[in-house]
Amino acid sequence: MTAKSDFTPQEWEQVLEGPPSAGIVVITAQRGGTLRETVSMAKAYAEARQHHGQSELLDEIVAAKPEIDHTRYHSPQELKEHSLAHLRDAVALLQAKAEPQELDQYRAFVISLAQRVAEAHRESGRGGDAVSDSERAAISEIEQALGSSVSS
Repeated sequence: MTAKSDFTPQEWEQVLEGPPSAGIVVITAQRGGTLRETVSMAKAYAEARQHHGQSELLDEIVAAKPEIDHTRYHSPQELKEHSLAHLRDAVALLQAKAEPQELDQYRAFVISLAQRVAEAHRESGRGGDAVSDSERAAISEIEQALGSSVSS
């Protein structure tokens, strides 16, 4: 099993930045609902903590405060590109250091978090759709960054 101790502090920070980066990509994909979407991200972490013991790596990730890159970006596109890069970097680290099952669990958690954030705010003007087209596109980009075709 892979644990936090298998990573340098900088590597661990990269792993921790992945899930909230996915949430940020979804939050910024569509205007409105930012507070609800942010709260839903915290709930995704709390829900994952309830499954404690299934993966030491995931347990340590969700036990930590979500790490968010606080760099100021010049545009939403630049923010998205950097967030997706965080995901790709985290996956690369996990591919090198974690068991394949742990990588799959990480990917599933990130996708679940992104989906939960997207569903947190019903889109007005779209017949009340739970997820907007731009949020669906953001989730697709997150899946590509994760090297995953997992869909919830």
